[in-house]
Amino acid sequence: MRSGAKVAIVGGVFVVVASGVGYGGYNLWNGVNGGSGVGSRSGAEEKRSGPLTEDEVTGTAKEFLAAWAAGESDRAAQLTNNPVEAGPAVLDHREGAMVSKAVITPGTAVGSKVPFTVSATVTYEGRSKPWTYTSELSVVRGLTTGRPLVDWSPAVIHPKLTKGATLRTGTAKTAGIKAFDHKGVELTKETYPSLGPILDQLRQKYGESAGGQPGIETWIESGSETVPNTTLVTLAEGRPGRLETTIDAEVQAAAERAVKRYDGASVVAIKPSTGEIRAVANNRKDGFNAALEGRQAPGSTMKIVTAAMMLDQGLVDGPSSKVECPSTVDWDGRTFHNLKDFSLPSGTTLRRAFARSCNTTFIKPVKPLGDKAGTALGDTARKYFGIGLEWKTGVVSQDGSVPPSTSIETAASYIGQGKITMNALTIASITATAKNGSFKQPIIVATDLDDRETAKAERLPGSIGEALREMMRATARGEGTGAAAMASVGGDKGAKTGSAEVDEAASSNSWFAGFADDLAAAAAVESGGHGADAAGPVVASVLKAR
Repeated sequence: MRSGAKVAIVGGVFVVVASGVGYGGYNLWNGVNGGSGVGSRSGAEEKRSGPLTEDEVTGTAKEFLAAWAAGESDRAAQLTNNPVEAGPAVLDHREGAMVSKAVITPGTAVGSKVPFTVSATVTYEGRSKPWTYTSELSVVRGLTTGRPLVDWSPAVIHPKLTKGATLRTGTAKTAGIKAFDHKGVELTKETYPSLGPILDQLRQKYGESAGGQPGIETWIESGSETVPNTTLVTLAEGRPGRLETTIDAEVQAAAERAVKRYDGASVVAIKPSTGEIRAVANNRKDGFNAALEGRQAPGSTMKIVTAAMMLDQGLVDGPSSKVECPSTVDWDGRTFHNLKDFSLPSGTTLRRAFARSCNTTFIKPVKPLGDKAGTALGDTARKYFGIGLEWKTGVVSQDGSVPPSTSIETAASYIGQGKITMNALTIASITATAKNGSFKQPIIVATDLDDRETAKAERLPGSIGEALREMMRATARGEGTGAAAMASVGGDKGAKTGSAEVDEAASSNSWFAGFADDLAAAAAVESGGHGADAAGPVVASVLKAR
């Protein structure tokens, strides 16, 4: 039975009365009387202040964890700074997740944080399974009384629990799946950790149609249609359905290894001739799938699209066109610079300016467009590269955005800054489109699984497609900015480097796009510096696995 507390007024005194679910009683009592110690509800004293003592941190943590382990959700709730939300969550751990036993062991406090280990037993319809995990809590002073209290968030109960989500044990809502790559190699979270969120999404979306039968599990119910439930414990196996993906196990393994070199790294690989996603990998502490869902300025990798726009608008004739590459260029009172203010001699070619990633070359010639300057880039991105259309990859993914711009944002957009946002998926697709000559919307499972329609775009005019490939090949060789990173990659290869400044960050985000034969890849590394420094080696490692 759910227990709780409600406040009654007897003779002008607040009294805590056991009843339904009401988690305000103890805090209200202490708010009136001032509180007198960890967990105390008697005696009046002045509001406490100053840094928390070690005894206050460890004592509060131990009392909260003991109350939680004992199933005393009311008492545990009153030891937090948000008992209204904490009480139901603590109770849900026992009644929603069907925890029949719990031993919660605190670790050594580090400042105001206390790590702990939960060793629980989940029991449902005669089946029991152990459930062990770690989490942590922080202790703060209560705003009203100054008492030491647990700083409440759902992650205290489980590190993957978020606001609005709940713990449940029972017959799973969807059947499990066994996912395979396009060659029949099984894909598991254990072998390919970056695929974990994707496999969860595929299960939720396609588990039933894949022919599986649900088992009995403990899971986090997200409470959102777009966020998949997360399985925590399997008490009884169901029958998983079989689901084939477009992933290539060897390329995926290379991507997993590559991103481990850099914190905040993400990479996507695509087969240009089909749009099939061959690999998705991230290395992030927060678990966010930045490779597919990120929104960041892509820096000079966007010059692939800018070059296509300049060619399409007749601002340049081709890779051999003579262009200018001064060290700086002004646009509406703002001065844009090349890296370290380098310049190229008068009469240099577009090919060389692209290979050296000359910013001013991709800003100065666009001025004659006049009023169209703020929309031309987005029009080209949509028309030929499918950017801004609704992509249906089979899992949650974020499309790129090239919105209309004005003034200095227009100039910034040509070099991948301003309001433009991309991720590794969209830049990999842009690279694949340049290599293939036409846009193939990326997919990770076949479209006939759910009869979804993919986005369509016009084929690049032959001269533009060939020009892009020629310039990207030049970037991957000789004096091109991508030559060092791509040196170990064989075959027909091309590249584009990029770096994007983010707010006041000390170091730019590193971007790199490349292709080798029928594989294209793009990577981003947060605070990774220049494109060839961090993202370049990630892409090269993935391309070599083809």
